[in-house]
Amino acid sequence: MNSLKIITGTVALWLLQANFLLCADEVQPPSRQSLIVVVGAGGNPQYEISFYQWSERWEAAAKRSGVSVTTIGRHRGESRIEGTDYDRLKSAIEQSAEEQSGELWIVFIGHGTFDRRVARFNLRGPDVSADELKEWLRPLKRRVAVIDCASSSGPFIPILSSPDRIVIAATKSGTEINYSRFGDYMSQAIDDAAADLDKDNQTSLWEAFLMASRRTAEYYDTDGRLATEHALLDDNGDGQGVRADQFRGLAAVAKPADGKPLDGRKAHQWHLVPSPEESNIPPEIRAKRNELELAIEQLRDRKATFSKEDEYFGQLEHLLVDLAELNEKSDQ
Repeated sequence: MNSLKIITGTVALWLLQANFLLCADEVQPPSRQSLIVVVGAGGNPQYEISFYQWSERWEAAAKRSGVSVTTIGRHRGESRIEGTDYDRLKSAIEQSAEEQSGELWIVFIGHGTFDRRVARFNLRGPDVSADELKEWLRPLKRRVAVIDCASSSGPFIPILSSPDRIVIAATKSGTEINYSRFGDYMSQAIDDAAADLDKDNQTSLWEAFLMASRRTAEYYDTDGRLATEHALLDDNGDGQGVRADQFRGLAAVAKPADGKPLDGRKAHQWHLVPSPEESNIPPEIRAKRNELELAIEQLRDRKATFSKEDEYFGQLEHLLVDLAELNEKSDQ
């Protein structure tokens, strides 16, 4: 048991710092991430300017870390290109399917609609529905995060939800139809050191979501308004999503009663701008590390279900040793 305590303490420190260092002469690029930024129809010049600014922040963050970026709908000259933004978005997703590793980020910035049957994101020209987007994503083998910063975006979560996918919506339902400010704060938080809650020198998608949600709530509180948007994040595939106010820092106020994995853990492993230490980890090592971290957290969630404490600690020790060996391998 003493050896287990030593291993547990050591690995806990590694997890806290997230410093999986490699002895390499130069930093390796992170796994082949790519970003698609979709700017929808503004409706008026004020919204159009804001949406352009938000998209530029995403683009700047991605370029700083070497992530390939495709931007749709931001440049007026695109209207002279054959096809519509709808066509360009579909084509960009189809092309991304050629890559089977590395994360794909899709960010929607603009307005949305919901007629109590179909949720849509407003593009210049034909709009795209959540159901259409689901079909376009179906062939993809890589992991995907869809971040819909539009009004009425809540219905996108149950439609797009999948065990290996992250879905963020700026609203909790399709009936929250007012202009959404969440996208502004999200575009700021994705590369903001202040959002780095675990202090590992990088801001995860989960941390950015928490920061953006809280800043959105603060806006309404400070202005004395009733909040008309409540962002949700789903990454456990149950199609429900969680709100930031269900957490204190990174810790959940309450665990899910149904025993399902806690939302946010997978999103906490996504970094648009990874730290140098994170970038230095080969993709296959990072993937295995993420898998082990999730397994450890899920085991801890089930601790109360074990009739014998030794059985729980035996399984925990096995996972922690695997994680320690993985870290040792990455140091070689």
